[in-house]
Amino acid sequence: MDTALPDASLAPSAPPQPVTFAEALRFWLKLGFISFGGPAGQIAIMHTELVERRRWISEKRFLHALNFCMLLPGPEAQQLATYIGWLMHRTRGGIVAGALFVLPSLFILIALSWIYLRFGNVPAVAGVFYGIKPAITALVLHAAHRIGSRALKNRWMWGIAAAAFVAIFAFGTPFPAIVLAAGLIGYFGAKRAPGVFALGGGHGAAKQSYGAALIDDDTPTPPHARFSRPRLVKVLGAGLSLWLAAMGVLVATQGLHATLTQMGWFFTKAALLTFGGAYAVLPYVYQGAVEQHHWLSGAQMIDGLALGESTPGPLIMVVAFVGFVGGWLHRVLGPDSLFLAGALAATVVTFFTFLPSFVFILAGGPAIEATHGKLGFTAPLSAITAAVVGVILNLALFFAYHVLWPQGFGGHFDAMSAAIAVAAAIALFRFKVGVLPLLGGCAVLGLVLSLLVPGMR
Repeated sequence: MDTALPDASLAPSAPPQPVTFAEALRFWLKLGFISFGGPAGQIAIMHTELVERRRWISEKRFLHALNFCMLLPGPEAQQLATYIGWLMHRTRGGIVAGALFVLPSLFILIALSWIYLRFGNVPAVAGVFYGIKPAITALVLHAAHRIGSRALKNRWMWGIAAAAFVAIFAFGTPFPAIVLAAGLIGYFGAKRAPGVFALGGGHGAAKQSYGAALIDDDTPTPPHARFSRPRLVKVLGAGLSLWLAAMGVLVATQGLHATLTQMGWFFTKAALLTFGGAYAVLPYVYQGAVEQHHWLSGAQMIDGLALGESTPGPLIMVVAFVGFVGGWLHRVLGPDSLFLAGALAATVVTFFTFLPSFVFILAGGPAIEATHGKLGFTAPLSAITAAVVGVILNLALFFAYHVLWPQGFGGHFDAMSAAIAVAAAIALFRFKVGVLPLLGGCAVLGLVLSLLVPGMR
């Protein structure tokens, strides 16, 4: 593929024809099936398709929307799709764009979760997961390095990251408390030393012209995207009503302390804490889903992350696997409807996880459209991102413990898993191998080992 930048002098001077809702719908559906590669890959795909090739939105407007999405809890790539869909085709456009970003992944994960629970003890399937688990450990460690290289720009940020690691590793501090403390440090610290807490990295300014866009730099904000207090109240009211209605149905049909109801409440809280991406919230999901509610085991959590990494859509969709396994094992619909129980739980979890993201975009979008290039208040996010590095490092150690000592420290050390983890880390750090080739190679290696060494696990 030619990666050369286009010559600005050859860029089209006329914007493309208006995009119909049906045409946009087809694109968002396609995006839902090809959105591999995590947030960076998904954002790159949208930039290539929407800014460079189709010219539906200018790069400056694209980056402005992305900066807003990065400030929010939740998956920024899915929120970016929602934002652009809303900007182009009002509320229905945003809902369709955001939903189609998630739904293909939900259906795929439901199918894979069923295969995992139904056939997970088959030697070939077990061998595949044996190879993938060490790769997941390397991937989490690589995520800590990737975020840390962007966020830890000075000794204060290093200090916040170290404090967060000690807090969760040594004292078991809940993830929400770490997020709150880091946010407060950033808020008050910025008043004394604003330069220390300036959001590092970023996405830069738009420097390349790809021609006139449908939504260009100077295109007036459409009427539906202009801020008004009545509209804000209406959107917030609609979002709260949907949440109350869904929760009310669960309480009425399942009971307050039933598995599905507790999943709805827990993943609502998780949705509000996903600063820094899915890897940041995974420790919180582990604390609640594994240790508190016992919806699945720690080993199953690692397997779920492997499935989430290998499917399209945001990585936070691993929560659908958590829901499916919890619904299946807890038999929320009785012993004769295990698949339906898992599918229902996965759907419930997905709904409560992503509902806040839609509300954030549809409610906050108009205010952001009025502030091109003036988005501020990033100091708390900067401190939270630094804390997230420490939390993710703790997650990597947790995964390494479960993979390398499957029976605990009192059991045997799994040298084969250690070798695969080291090889995966070298592939990621040294050779920049992509996620899907890495997981595929490790899966094949695990399968071969399971055939050569019977009874390996």
